[in-house]
Amino acid sequence: MKIFVALAVLAVAASAQRGSEKDAPIVKQEQEVNFDGSYHSSYETGNGIAAQEQGQLKNAGNPEAEAEEVQGSFQYTAPDGTPIVLQYVANEYGFQPQGAHLPVAPTPPPIPPAIQRALDYIAAHPAPPEPSQGTRRF
Repeated sequence: MKIFVALAVLAVAASAQRGSEKDAPIVKQEQEVNFDGSYHSSYETGNGIAAQEQGQLKNAGNPEAEAEEVQGSFQYTAPDGTPIVLQYVANEYGFQPQGAHLPVAPTPPPIPPAIQRALDYIAAHPAPPEPSQGTRRF
């Protein structure tokens, strides 16, 4: 839910920067919160800003694997006229945004041949398991 609030603030801030569009009306808004904690929320403004998000609890009742997962998207037009569309997932693996406007990490350099040979050797020759120290024989 914190992510949704942060994204909503971002969308409002982007709207506020455009002067005459700061009073854009909300033309569509939906909210649904279910008893199991899942939810869905969306809105759209008169100036083209739109956002939607849904979330649910995964593995409910299993404290070892329980995690909240949120999926959503938002879109608006940047001050320079560029359309911004961002889709995201937030779960036990962190916040994972996707959008054409986001920078892409450079391709990492290739692994040096000597290091690759060492990695291949380690993979082909795993270390033997260590004897258990918890078992005693009398």
